[in-house]
Amino acid sequence: MRSPAVDDWREGLDGVDARLVDEYQSGFPVEQRPFRAVAADLGVDESAVLDRVRRLRDRGVFRRFGAVLNPPVIGSSTLAAVRAPEDRFDEVAAVVNGYRQVNHNYRRDHEWNMWFVVTAGTRGRRDEILADVEERTGCDVLNLPMLTDYYIDLEFPVFNDDAFAREGVARSGAGTAADAATEASATRISEDAVGDLSALEARLLLEIQDGFPLTATPYRDVADAVDADVADVLAAVERLADTGCIKRIGCVVNHVVTGFRNNCMVVWDVPDDRLDELGERVGELPYVTLCYHRPRRPEQGWNYSLFTMVHGREADVVDAKIDELAADYLPFDHERLYSTETLKQTGAQYEDLVGDD
Repeated sequence: MRSPAVDDWREGLDGVDARLVDEYQSGFPVEQRPFRAVAADLGVDESAVLDRVRRLRDRGVFRRFGAVLNPPVIGSSTLAAVRAPEDRFDEVAAVVNGYRQVNHNYRRDHEWNMWFVVTAGTRGRRDEILADVEERTGCDVLNLPMLTDYYIDLEFPVFNDDAFAREGVARSGAGTAADAATEASATRISEDAVGDLSALEARLLLEIQDGFPLTATPYRDVADAVDADVADVLAAVERLADTGCIKRIGCVVNHVVTGFRNNCMVVWDVPDDRLDELGERVGELPYVTLCYHRPRRPEQGWNYSLFTMVHGREADVVDAKIDELAADYLPFDHERLYSTETLKQTGAQYEDLVGDD
């Protein structure tokens, strides 16, 4: 998103806050009193950690506390776009945003000017939503499901003055868990994936998709909500993490509030026989926060196959990194789609999930 600098969001925060922000975006303990364990690590008491997380959430530094779900494993998801007429842009956005299953929606500086993510329990339900959007808006939908994941991670340190996301990796190659060296690999994604969930796991995912309660006993509170024993809920959370349905558990940082206001989705016309080679190579670059393969749609004038994301504090820095990417790694036709407005942003949302005991 091309945006000017903002006031220093770190004002009034101390070293404990900094560690919460940078070190607990993932790895939150799966135990009955998780904040007690975090407090012991930070050298403060349990109630102080809870108060700090609540305060950081209220200030907008954290979007929420809880699990980050993995839609391509749980069910079926896709990135979609429409060419919304400017005089109807708000009307089209209202229709798209009205679906619970639309969790992200951005205006981008491109002919295809509205980009949104649809998550659903099944491919059939996902495609029903896309067809409904077309019918209700009169706009063709560009349907671009992820086919291969090379690297996807929006966990990176923000309590710093770095110009772009994960700059510390490029500078030192070491640091906190969030600064760990990037490892990329080609992981195929099925549009027909289902999470093979038990009834408890299905109820649990629906309950936690908006986040965990910010209490001393979040897992017990979730267990009460789904009418289950807390030990069973803890075991289910561990299983869901092990199977990839849950990507991480922690404090979800708001990257816009914390200064990384300029993000650019770059789409590349990479030869099909080099996608895996170059996708893995580019995915390991520290300034690339997302890298994946989506289908071409030549019948709709879309000839790009590799997607990358770069996040930075200033647009000129992001452009410079993209120039470097094009010169040194991807010497192919590409387009830069800057996000210019956030229309909707939540965690993955589901109406229902099928589970069997």
